[in-house]
Amino acid sequence: MHTIGRHNRIPIRLRPGYPCKKEPQLNQHTLSMRLERVAAQVPAGARLADIGSDHGYLPVALMRRGVIAAAVAGEVALTPFLSAERPVRESDLDQHITVRLANGLAAIEPGDGITAISICGMGGETIRDILEDGKAHLGGHERLILQPNGGEPPLRQWLMDNGYRILCEELLQENRFYYEIIVAERDVPVQYSAQELYFGPLQMQARSPLFLAKWQRLLQQKHKTLGSFAMARKGVAEHKVQDLARQARWITALLG
Repeated sequence: MHTIGRHNRIPIRLRPGYPCKKEPQLNQHTLSMRLERVAAQVPAGARLADIGSDHGYLPVALMRRGVIAAAVAGEVALTPFLSAERPVRESDLDQHITVRLANGLAAIEPGDGITAISICGMGGETIRDILEDGKAHLGGHERLILQPNGGEPPLRQWLMDNGYRILCEELLQENRFYYEIIVAERDVPVQYSAQELYFGPLQMQARSPLFLAKWQRLLQQKHKTLGSFAMARKGVAEHKVQDLARQARWITALLG
């Protein structure tokens, strides 16, 4: 069973195929940066399934703004489920937003007519597992709006393996941490290289200052870790050292 939660926060919408896009504190009226950026990628008139909805802020805000036609807010645990029910009820949106206690995509029912799915604020591997475990609930026409907290490569791998094309990628920074938003839709099969899965195909093309700064910092961290491995000499699996060294070479080539 997945434990679903969310760290939230701003965006700006760009055309599909380009890096994406910015607003303020967290409640059903004003979203935080990451949630605002996620909100910008929800198509007008969408029927949204927000998986791991936490306080239900995203569907409530989008409904209040008139952006979406209906929504399902899914939560796997009772406490966040009750937290999501409250703003829906207080906003008199019970007829338009359904809050369900369910594991992952099991919150989606056939009659919902879902056209967009948001999954935010958890690791990329967890999001991947939610998508894989919930395949039966995917019709294949939904837009996926994903905001992983790390672990992006395996998530991109799943998207590629399951026929999804990445339409938009955005990198944002909160405090000292970097976060990504990945928007994908089912399309003709696409093949990404190992480096594109690692860095993000669209981000590699755009090479934004924030993107380059992120990888400069990560390169320093990887060199430091490799140095620690060399000092340790024993107890570090060779494949782990080789994998880290390969990542450092990729980043060096990217920045070079």
